[in-house]
This record gives sequence, C-alpha cells and structure tokens, in this order.
Amino acid sequence: MAEFSMEEGEYLVRLARKSIEHYLGMGSVLEVDPPYPKLKNPYGAFVTLNTYPEGDLRGCIGYPEPVLPLYRAVIRAAIAAAFEDPRFPPLAEEELDRVTVEVSILTPPERIDDKVKSRLDLPRLVIVGKHGLIVRRGVYSGLLLPQVAVEYSWDSEEFLSQTCIKAGMWMDCWLKEGTEVYRFTAEIFEEEEPRGRVVRREIG
Repeated sequence: MAEFSMEEGEYLVRLARKSIEHYLGMGSVLEVDPPYPKLKNPYGAFVTLNTYPEGDLRGCIGYPEPVLPLYRAVIRAAIAAAFEDPRFPPLAEEELDRVTVEVSILTPPERIDDKVKSRLDLPRLVIVGKHGLIVRRGVYSGLLLPQVAVEYSWDSEEFLSQTCIKAGMWMDCWLKEGTEVYRFTAEIFEEEEPRGRVVRREIG
C-alpha cells in the first residue's frame, strides 16, 4: 500500500524543480513550510534528472538514510543533482525545459548479508522491480535505486554486482565477508514531461 498520496508526491516533484530554479536565479537554498505534515518527517530521498525526450540521466543525488525532514532532503538533493553530480556539468538555465524531475522516497535500508548462511543466497533476497541496493565496505559505498535494475534488465545477481561497481569495488564484492549489503524500497513520482503532469511511477 502506498504511504504517500499523489498530492504529496506531486508537491515534492514541484518542490524539487522549484528548488533548482530558485538556486539558479538567487544562488540560495529555497525556504518553504510544506502543507503536508508527513513531509516534515525524516526519510531518505533521491532526486533524478533525465533529459527530455531522450530519457538519459542528467543527474542523480540523494540521501540513503532518513537524516533530514523529507522536504529538506528533496530540496538539497535537487540542488545537488542539478549542480553537484560529478558525472555531469552543472545544469544550465536553458536546460530547465529539457529535463524531467523524478523524486524517489526511500524506506530505511535493511541489512541482508547477515540474514543468509551463504552469501550465494543473497540474490534470492533481492526482488528486481521492488528493491534498491546499497553495498558498503570500509570507505567504499554504492547505491542503486530500484528502477535502475529494471531499466537495464538486470537479474538480482547482476544488480548486486553493478552496485559493487557503483561503489568503486570489484563486481563480486558482495560475495566477500566484510561487505555489508542493504536493500530498500522506494516510492517514485515523476514528471511526464518538463513542468508537465506528475505521475506515480510503477516499476514492479
């Protein structure tokens, strides 16, 4: 059952875009008081920008853990995705009408490597289309959202391997003792087109 309403999801997507526009114009972080009390509770959140209509990634940054009120996490993640993702140049004003905004609201990460007798059994605890993944080992950490595995048609084993690669480690790091593996789920809301209708994205 969905935890967030369409109204709440649409508010967050609009807030993410408005935060980017405000930062571009004013050079400061947007201050708001959201009308929905739930958005003031701490949640992990990611903001993803995709080119339109191509659908290519243009920026994606967020907070895996519930360390900020959700609306603040979205504001800061939106700014970071637009201007601080090291994989891309900062978003230019003329690009605002050529990107769509997507907000993913995360459940707290659940550790799963300590739930199996053999690490070879880890893939059966990962459901593609439902779970996102985090791997951590020492100073290395990587996260992939649930929708990524679906977009690339990965099975759960490949998903684990690709999350290791995202962390900057070898692809079978999830098989090694000492590597922590976490799963989470996400509710996703996105624009159909730049500044267009906001919809709930179903990936299962």
